[in-house]
Amino acid sequence: MQLQTRTLPAPAGVSAPSRASRPLRLLTFTTLYPNAAQPNHGVFVENRLRHLVAGGEATSTVLAPVPWFPSASPRFGDWARYATIPLREERHGLVLHHPRFLAPPRLGMFTGPAALYVAARAALRRLLAEGHRFDLIDAHYLYPDGVAAVRLGREFGLPVVITARGSDTSQLPHFRLPGRAIRHAIAEADALIAVSAGLKAGLVELGAPEEKVTVLRNGVDLDTFRLAPSPEVARAALGLGPKHETGPLLLSVGHLIERKGHHHIIAALPQLPRHTLLVLGDGPERAALRDLAERLGVADRVRLLGSQPHDRLSLYYGAADAMVLASSREGWANVLLESMACGTPVVASPAWGSREAVRAPEAGLVMDEITPEAIAACVRQLLAAPPSRAATRAYAEGFGWDETTAGQASLFRKVLA
Repeated sequence: MQLQTRTLPAPAGVSAPSRASRPLRLLTFTTLYPNAAQPNHGVFVENRLRHLVAGGEATSTVLAPVPWFPSASPRFGDWARYATIPLREERHGLVLHHPRFLAPPRLGMFTGPAALYVAARAALRRLLAEGHRFDLIDAHYLYPDGVAAVRLGREFGLPVVITARGSDTSQLPHFRLPGRAIRHAIAEADALIAVSAGLKAGLVELGAPEEKVTVLRNGVDLDTFRLAPSPEVARAALGLGPKHETGPLLLSVGHLIERKGHHHIIAALPQLPRHTLLVLGDGPERAALRDLAERLGVADRVRLLGSQPHDRLSLYYGAADAMVLASSREGWANVLLESMACGTPVVASPAWGSREAVRAPEAGLVMDEITPEAIAACVRQLLAAPPSRAATRAYAEGFGWDETTAGQASLFRKVLA
């Protein structure tokens, strides 16, 4: 594989040949990372990094900037939580730094790269002054994070690998200024990672040479997401009541925003009598989803349960008869693998990565289009002859993290070779 490389001096006190034999020293740079106030934010980035570090191939210091906000008063709503995030914290043995950057409402899309760069530059200088040394910047999301990362890489003499994850490839490039900056970041990065083959095709369309993009899918934690003793046991643990009261139980998981498509699933319920829908997640569309359910006369069968702790999700997956993903855009939807690892088959939208994750009958079905009619038809088809939970779990076991972890380490070392 041909990769862009830079000739870099060996870090202080370390000879160049020893780099191949010691763990890689990563600076993981992203705004998509969990923190004390947002424990589920970007958890997919944390999970991938945790498995890489646990394998002994790398160490990492996480630089995860957050928007500056002056007050933690609840009257400021969601913005107030940013004021409560510590400047430094530890999660799962990894040290996280949270420098603040300015993110003016409605202007953040345009000011983001520069604001991130200024905040991260100062933080990185402090880390280096304290004696930290890094081999490579492991950046996530092309815009604004990846754009700022390549500027940091140039200034500090570090190669940069950017992982693209979905809307940074499918949506943001359509805006003039972000699109130009994204294409520049693609050109400047030493290597790119796509979480699905479909996402790689999107990067190539944006100008990335094929040999510069490595596909490393997300995995699933098979210990966290596991089979419940039975759906009835999971239902009882959640206080959901027996199946003869709720009917078939559908689950939708994700931020309550338009592109996640929860409204399509609610709109399908009039065609699915007696089915109950659980929606896990928070976001600005909550009131609109509740209003839609009331207008359609299905409010008694829709439960908006808010965001749930990551390690509690397996109970919900285990209680459900099917998980429905109606997103219009996804790079690789982690919820698909999480559900299948708990033995629950899925009905998935044709977003990037879906057909790569759902490749067999025991996994579930992929819709040809995202409409209430298509959702209802696929749910009926799936539940008319559902696979065994053991078969769905066995399918998911082919998507552990080992392959992705090995792929990351190999790619990073090729960049540094």
